[in-house]
Amino acid sequence: MGLISNGSTIFDNGSMASGFGGNLIFISKATASASASIEFTSGIDSTYKEYVFYFVNIHPSTDAAKFDFQVSTDGGSSYGVTLTSTTPRARHTENDLEAYIQYTDTYDLAQSTSFQSLSDTIGNTSDQNASGFLTLYNPSSTTFVKHWTECLNTDQHNDATVCRFHAGYFNTTSAINAIKFQMNSGNIDAGEILLFGVN
Repeated sequence: MGLISNGSTIFDNGSMASGFGGNLIFISKATASASASIEFTSGIDSTYKEYVFYFVNIHPSTDAAKFDFQVSTDGGSSYGVTLTSTTPRARHTENDLEAYIQYTDTYDLAQSTSFQSLSDTIGNTSDQNASGFLTLYNPSSTTFVKHWTECLNTDQHNDATVCRFHAGYFNTTSAINAIKFQMNSGNIDAGEILLFGVN
């Protein structure tokens, strides 16, 4: 079946697959267990133009901790590449007293070398966690800055679901070849991060 426009097929499956996307190629997985951080120092290179990190049940040891990340251009020897970001979110409480969409400038960064928060404040009770994904675009380019987008849903420490969308760019023309994830307070108590390349 193809894409239909005005009653005529304009693309078939083969051309759509080659023109609009590719396959996810599994590269590696890291499992947290009271981990201070999780780093990927290999697998991010010129093989793919797009890399996707999937976060599964990220659970903090500290209540109300945020899940952060930064990147490296020297294989993980240092982290702190200058970035600018923007951060809207949607929030709804379990008791239905709050439901809204807002732009939260306290989570964005402007030409900063700090770690970027990807989540809202995650609860640390046994049933609370955060899951989502981060996409890093063409990290090996030595011509352009490096864009990224992210969506993470959080079971917040004060019993609300928060879907936070982040986007930004690392303001460097050096190749990015490593990435680090951590909580802004305490350890990553549990969870998995899976790295895929987009073929």
